[in-house]
Formats: sequence, C-alpha cells, structure tokens
Amino acid sequence: MGYALDDAARVLECDRSKISRIETGQRGIRPKELRELLTEYGVPDSEQTTLVKLASRTSQHGWWDPYREVLSEPFTDYLAMEAAATEILVYRADLVPELLQTAAYARAAIAAQAGDLTADQLDTLVMAQAARQQTIPGSGRVEVILGEAALRQLAGGADALDAQLTDLAGLADGSPDLTVRVLPFSAGAHPAAGRAPFTILRFGGAPGLGVVYLDTLRGGICLTDPAGIARYLSAFAQLRSSALTAEDTSQLLRKAAEELKPPWDA
Repeated sequence: MGYALDDAARVLECDRSKISRIETGQRGIRPKELRELLTEYGVPDSEQTTLVKLASRTSQHGWWDPYREVLSEPFTDYLAMEAAATEILVYRADLVPELLQTAAYARAAIAAQAGDLTADQLDTLVMAQAARQQTIPGSGRVEVILGEAALRQLAGGADALDAQLTDLAGLADGSPDLTVRVLPFSAGAHPAAGRAPFTILRFGGAPGLGVVYLDTLRGGICLTDPAGIARYLSAFAQLRSSALTAEDTSQLLRKAAEELKPPWDA
C-alpha cells in the first residue's frame, strides 16, 4: 500500500507543505513525528529505533562540523550514517578507500579528483579525512576488498604508494574489527567488474535496513531499497570468496611495496 502526502499529513496532523519540505530535505523531522509515521507504515520496532537514531544523528553535530565548508550537505548526511553503522563493507578496484588512506596518498587522491581546489581547501579536506578515519574504531566491523590495480596505481608517486601499501600490510595482518583483502587479477571476471566503487552500511538490530553508497564524479548516490541492497550484498559475498586470504594479502602488499623501492634501498 502506498502513502500519499495527504496520508502522512493526516498522521502528523499537519499540512501537505510540511510533509513536502521534509521529503525534499528542506526541514527536519522530530523523532516523535518519525515514530508516528513509521508506526503507521508498519515498520518493526527494531528498525524504528535505528531509523530514529539515524535521523537524530544527521541533525546533530558531528566530527564533520569543522569541515562543512568543504563537504557537501548530502555527503555529511552520508557521513552521519557511516558513523552510526555497525558494519561497513567497502569494494574499491583501483584506489585505496578513503577510510584507509595515509595523509600523503589522500592528498594526491583528493587533488586529482577535485583539481580546482585552493591550497587551503585541499589542506582542510585532508584533515577532514584524518578525522573521519578516527571514527573507524567506533563504527563496528569494517571489511575492505581492494582490487590489485590499486597496488600499481601511483597515486602521489612511488614513495607515497610505498608508505600506503606498507601501512595496508600492517592492517591486513589482522584486527578483530578491520579486514583488508586483495582481489587479485587472477580472480578474473566478477560481479563488480566495470562498476563504480561501493560501500555498504549495515546497522545492528535492524537487519532489514542498509545503505549502499556509490561513488561518482558528481557526488555519491545512496541506495536504500531492500532489493538493491541485497544485490550488492550478494556481489560483495562473491568478491570476498574470490579475494586472497589475509595472510596472502599481507604478503602481496609487502611485495608490491618492495618493488617500488629504488634498487639501492632493496
């Protein structure tokens, strides 16, 4: 059963314009109002609790506040959801994901993706990325599948990539909350081949909820429909089954880092 603006307005005892502004993001919604709508829509209690927390978090202050001048509003909404997630699954084919980038690597990646930045804006974005990474321990489990091409892409030059790969190797050695595994060229064709990098957010206590974030040149896109999320979860499971073990990943990362060193450093 679908719900029109008039139906939602009836539940909240307000006019249609208020509902329209809420839907378009022009105004927020109070937790009590959100619960009333979710109850009317038949959303389970566990999912209601998670959705109310997410709605509250997006309207509250977060680590991203000092960096709003360089972060778009849609992206800060995503960051609020990322900070609330209990599981983060990331696939990236040819670049180390932002959550794991070293400062030098991040600077090169950000500068390449937004070439019209001023020096101050670039500095601020690099600091914002460092602040974002500090939320990882509080985000629950993070699992990253990294394409082997990222081990060869000279973002920032050989020295920056060497330091990045060495850092990743340390992470791949093992952590209860963070997993890093490489998808090798030898894996062949796979469900994400030729697709945009993606991140899946999941929330404890609400298995039916999730967000898929697709990174694009014009900003990220968030998918929330259950069928779409299920498809990406299935693709990630296949990538996981084709990826190297944690031990083999660590060895490959260290080998790739060694190959970047000048002969006299070997």
